[in-house]
Amino acid sequence: MADDKEKYLLQILNILVDKNNVSSTELSSLLDVSHNSVIGFIKSLSAREGLIEVESKNVVSWELTDEGKFIVKNGSYEALVFDYVKKNGSLPLADVMKAVTNAKIGFSKAMAKGWIKNEKGTVTPAADSIVDEVKQDLELIEKNESSQVPDSRRADYKKRKLMKEVSTTVLIITKGKEFTLTLEKPETELTPEMIANGTWKTKSFKSYNFEAQGVPPPRGHLHPLFKLRDEFRRIFLELGYTEMNTKNYVVSSFWNFDALFQPQQHPARDAHDTFFLQKPKESKEFPPDYCEKVKKVHSVGNYGSIGYRYDWDIKEAKKNILRTHTTVNSVRHLYALGQSKHFQPVKMFSIDRVFRNETLDATHLAEFNQIEGLVADYDLSLGDLIGVINQFFNKIGFDKVKFKPAYNPYTEPSMEIFCYHDGLQKWIEVGNSGMFRPEMLLPLGLPPNVNVIAWGLSLERPAMIKYGFNNIRDLVGPKVQLSTIFDDPICQIK
Repeated sequence: MADDKEKYLLQILNILVDKNNVSSTELSSLLDVSHNSVIGFIKSLSAREGLIEVESKNVVSWELTDEGKFIVKNGSYEALVFDYVKKNGSLPLADVMKAVTNAKIGFSKAMAKGWIKNEKGTVTPAADSIVDEVKQDLELIEKNESSQVPDSRRADYKKRKLMKEVSTTVLIITKGKEFTLTLEKPETELTPEMIANGTWKTKSFKSYNFEAQGVPPPRGHLHPLFKLRDEFRRIFLELGYTEMNTKNYVVSSFWNFDALFQPQQHPARDAHDTFFLQKPKESKEFPPDYCEKVKKVHSVGNYGSIGYRYDWDIKEAKKNILRTHTTVNSVRHLYALGQSKHFQPVKMFSIDRVFRNETLDATHLAEFNQIEGLVADYDLSLGDLIGVINQFFNKIGFDKVKFKPAYNPYTEPSMEIFCYHDGLQKWIEVGNSGMFRPEMLLPLGLPPNVNVIAWGLSLERPAMIKYGFNNIRDLVGPKVQLSTIFDDPICQIK
């Protein structure tokens, strides 16, 4: 196979000796090989630097469709109708329609040319002989002699879909500066053997391109969410926070709801808001003393609170769910902090995914990432909370921040956090915040004068603001463009 290719390459070079230039279509005819094969030969020759010069141009030609090839072989439909009527004499129109291929087209064309007559449904010949002009024209087109066919008739054949226009890339080759009839391949490197035996003196070497960029090495790409997550983590660590363990996606309703002083009749516990597990359906182990304190504060109240005044049910608390917020991790860490002998102020954060049985829209997902920060210290106030949140959001580059009073079962006072989205040209809610209630903190064993301020926000919404997305489904989900992941810059927060 390699020998055949070299034979054709040498033939092309010899053809160029007598010609200033030659096209790939002409070479295809001279060498009696396909045009695609000739293109391959030319590319092989052009790889040898300076051997030939190549110029490409698009050539428009005409090609018969399958219907056009049928006419070249059998005659036009109108000629077939005439021949059938001429052969059989007067015939009912229905018989002609059944007997002849595409008789409907052929009958109308034959009538228009005056080849046949139709008198009250009986078809008779109206000419002694005919010239099948359509077949003759299509034969010329098949032989690449379409210039002999008038433009008006070519347009008619195209309209009848008997022929189609084909654009072909044709290569024109000429002799290069280093043109030769030999096919010695230039060497790409100087070897010790060439130096030892002196053959390097007669060898030609391929020139080096010192400005070549080289092939980019394959590499992974970070999703915009991961870029922003790493930036948030860096900021928290710079502010002196420690990261919480958040590996438990499946938690009990006790830790997710009850420990946070959220009543068992709260609508967030409904199936349309929470994903409940079938297997394992329930958790079985809870800290007994702590569980009793939680039950009491819910049922009859404690620590100056009257509670919710309902019969707290351990069965509801045992139900396993996919966690609806990362605050479940906060309360567990605060419980561990309350069991220590000596309280030490802490600043903690977490960034991980949570699950809500939400209806998907431009700003909501059923699975998303939540960022949570908390500070536990003596005698903290709402002013401390506002100051810490402003410090945090200014650190991440959001200057336009405002608060709105809100209700949360486990914080009082509570505030929703809003940031201005320049793309959407409106304020959007990015998180929630508040001071943990005594009904939640004191059962944990924390000292009475210790307060906990906390705030949480989704990772997706700040990412939408930073990267200019108007629809969260362009950031997460099956509609995400891969170019978004490949081309988005590294996230840099001031």
